[in-house]
Amino acid sequence: MLNRATFATMQENSTTYSDPKKQDRYDRAYLRLAKEWAKLSYCKRKQVGAIIVKDSTIIADGYNGTPTGFENDCEDENGDTKWYVLHAEANAILKVARSSNKANGATLYLTNSPCKDCSKLVLQAGIKRLVFIDKYKDTSGIDFLAKAGLEIKQIDDLNE
Repeated sequence: MLNRATFATMQENSTTYSDPKKQDRYDRAYLRLAKEWAKLSYCKRKQVGAIIVKDSTIIADGYNGTPTGFENDCEDENGDTKWYVLHAEANAILKVARSSNKANGATLYLTNSPCKDCSKLVLQAGIKRLVFIDKYKDTSGIDFLAKAGLEIKQIDDLNE
């Protein structure tokens, strides 16, 4: 029988498992999904995928790309990313905002760690855990989220 403290902890952090091996197995599976989702991006420089999971359910997904109604080309004629391209995590968070779901207590799975701007969105969305594969060139987003108290985990080898 669960006591109140244990039940409250489970509800507060509902996207984690008490068994570390089981948690790792699911983390890797969701990251593999994020990698597949990244392949939907039309961006040539970098394809990034995101999955948001809460209560063992995927509540949103996203990949980097242009807003709805715009051409799919992410880069201009010089190969530079267009200013209005949305990052994968921003797209996923916006999907949650348009739905009846809430990201409070959720886990965000990303193929690349968030930039500093997206890290603010992650925090404000109520996401409590971040699992990612590759570090973004500027790690200030990860540093910010760690300072804010998010659990952060990098898994760079999905085959283990």
